[in-house]
Amino acid sequence: MENVKLTVMQKKFCDYYIELGNATEAAIKAGYSKKTARQTGNENLTKPYIKNYIDEKMKEIEDKQIAKAEEVLKYLTSVMRGEETEEVAILVGEGMQELVSKSISAKERIKAAELLGKRYSLFTDKVDIDGNVGVQIIDDIESREHEED
Repeated sequence: MENVKLTVMQKKFCDYYIELGNATEAAIKAGYSKKTARQTGNENLTKPYIKNYIDEKMKEIEDKQIAKAEEVLKYLTSVMRGEETEEVAILVGEGMQELVSKSISAKERIKAAELLGKRYSLFTDKVDIDGNVGVQIIDDIESREHEED
């Protein structure tokens, strides 16, 4: 990546562009002239160092927001082991509710175990076969010429 430092306005443009998804609006919010905002926004998006900054920030956002496989497996394991709780509302009087924390149900724990089992192919009914399966063709049909003799 080029070692070019973004100006304050370029950084603002990038951050607004990530938020809004519109180069013209991002340029205006970053402080560029409204008259030239469309052109400036488009030009900014063609500059490699600005595009790299936007791409890096988008990757950071994605990494924070989207669960990776390891995180999902850890969560399913904690549910299966009964380490997770959930809040439920219970009736404590006329029209009065109270939130209480309770263990995850056995049904939910079993579902987590099933999902983990599927991931690790623990409950498979099919047989996976690796290798070459040879095919032998036998030509045991006599030709018509021999029949006419």
